[in-house]
Amino acid sequence: QVQLVESGGGLVQAGGSLRLSCVASESIFSFNVMGWYRQAPGKQRDLVATISGGSANYADSVKGRFTISRDNAKNTVHLQMNNLKPEDTAVYYCNAARLSVGGTWDSSWGQGTQVIVSS
Repeated sequence: QVQLVESGGGLVQAGGSLRLSCVASESIFSFNVMGWYRQAPGKQRDLVATISGGSANYADSVKGRFTISRDNAKNTVHLQMNNLKPEDTAVYYCNAARLSVGGTWDSSWGQGTQVIVSS
């Protein structure tokens, strides 16, 4: 269905910043929730941030450092990451979720973009 393409990852030193982007193949306004998740090697995929309507939510580990935003005209969701720490190292995935008429969630994932933070 919807295709999500992440970009903006890379290698950065602790304390630095990166801005991730997620471009969707259809209007992000049609989704109830857009979000970012991350997965470190050998670990589970964890929620980082979500945005729904005008409300944003963040994992405790990134509050005050990360900001999620959207550009509806460009079908794009961003994740601004400041004051990066080595523990932020992971593959970051974009997620789009929509509540179907049947009452279940339809969810799509991007391919991921790698973020490496050196100490």
